[in-house]
Amino acid sequence: MILVNFTNFDLDQLFSMGDDSNPLLMIVWILPIILFVFYGQQIQLFVTSREIKKGLKKLDNFREESRTELINYVKNNLKVKNDPVKKIDKFLEYFTIMPVDMDPNGIVDKVHHTVRSREDYTRSHVKSLSPEMNDIELNKIQTLLEIASSLQMIYKIVNHMFLTAKKQNNYPLILPLQMLLPFIMEQAEAMIEAIPAFKSDQPVGDGIGPMVVGKMMLEHEKETIAFQTSLSKIDFEDRKLFLLKAEGPASTVGRPADGLEKIMSENKIDAIIMIDAALKMEGEDSASIAQGFGAAIGGIGTERFQIEAVATTNNVPIFSIVVKQSVKEAITLMTEDIADTAEIVRLQLNEMILENTKSGQSVVIIGVGNTSGVPQ
Repeated sequence: MILVNFTNFDLDQLFSMGDDSNPLLMIVWILPIILFVFYGQQIQLFVTSREIKKGLKKLDNFREESRTELINYVKNNLKVKNDPVKKIDKFLEYFTIMPVDMDPNGIVDKVHHTVRSREDYTRSHVKSLSPEMNDIELNKIQTLLEIASSLQMIYKIVNHMFLTAKKQNNYPLILPLQMLLPFIMEQAEAMIEAIPAFKSDQPVGDGIGPMVVGKMMLEHEKETIAFQTSLSKIDFEDRKLFLLKAEGPASTVGRPADGLEKIMSENKIDAIIMIDAALKMEGEDSASIAQGFGAAIGGIGTERFQIEAVATTNNVPIFSIVVKQSVKEAITLMTEDIADTAEIVRLQLNEMILENTKSGQSVVIIGVGNTSGVPQ
C-alpha cells in the first residue's frame, strides 16, 4: 500500500504535473470541455428536467387532492340524486375562449358578457347536483370547483411545456419554465391550502375589505342592490355613506360595479372609496396599509373598467385603501395581523372621508374581495 503524506505535499509539484508533456492530464482537462461543447445542452436539460419533474409531481398531487376534496364535500354534505363524479369531472374540463381582440372596439363588453355567461352557466349546472342546496353551499362548491379546475389547468400547461421541450430535446424551450416554476408552485400551494378555509366558511386575507365595510353595516338596514351584493346607508359627520360589499358569509365577490352604477344613477355621489387587499412586494411587511388613488379591484379588468367608466362619466374621484399581503395570505385563512388592521383601516377611512368631502356630501364605500365568513 502506498501512503501519501499530504502535509508535506509540495504545491509546486502539483502544478509541475500539468505541463504539456503529460498526455494523461491533457485528456483529463480536455475531455470535460469536449463533452460540454457537444453535449452541454443535453446535460443541462437532464439536470433541469429532474427539478421540473419534482414540481410536476407536486402539481399532479395538488390537482388530485383538490378534486377529491370537492367530490367528498359534495357527497358528504349535499343530497345528491346520482353519483356526482362524472359531472364534476366534466366541470373540471370546462374552458373559456376569450373574444377576438383584433378590433379593440367593444372588447370589454364582449369579455364581460363571456365571463358572466360562464358564471351563470356554471352556477346553474352546479345547482343541478342537488336542487335543494342553498346559496351559501352553491357559492362554496363554485369556489372549490374554481380551485380544482385552476390546479388542473396549471398542471396541464406545465406538463405540456415540459414534454414539448423533452420531445424536441430543446433546452432553451425549457429554460423559461424553469424560471417560472417557483412562482407557479407558490400559486398552486396557496390554492391547495385555501381549500380548508373555504370549506368551513372562514375569512381569507382577501376578505379584509368586506370585513371593514361589513362591521360598519352591522345594526343597519341592508338591501340587495345587485347580484350577491349588499348595500347599507348610514350617516357620518353630516355626510351620507353608501356601504357596498358582497353578501356574506357566502364565498363570493358579488358585483360591486353593478351596485355602484345603480347607486350613482339614483344619487348625487361626490367620492368613491375602495378598500381591498393588495399583493405586497418582496421586502414589504405583510398587513401594511397604504392609501392611493384609483379603483382598487382585481380580476380580469371588466369590473374595474365599469367602475372607472361610471366615475369618469359623473366626474367623481376614486380613492383607495389597501392592505398588503402575499399571494398565499390573500386566499388562505386570514392571519391575525391582517385581521387586526380592520380597525386601523376604519380610522384611516374616516380621515379620508373628512379630508376629501364636505358637509352634506355623499360617499360610496366599497369593500372589495371575497366575503367568505364575513357577514354584514
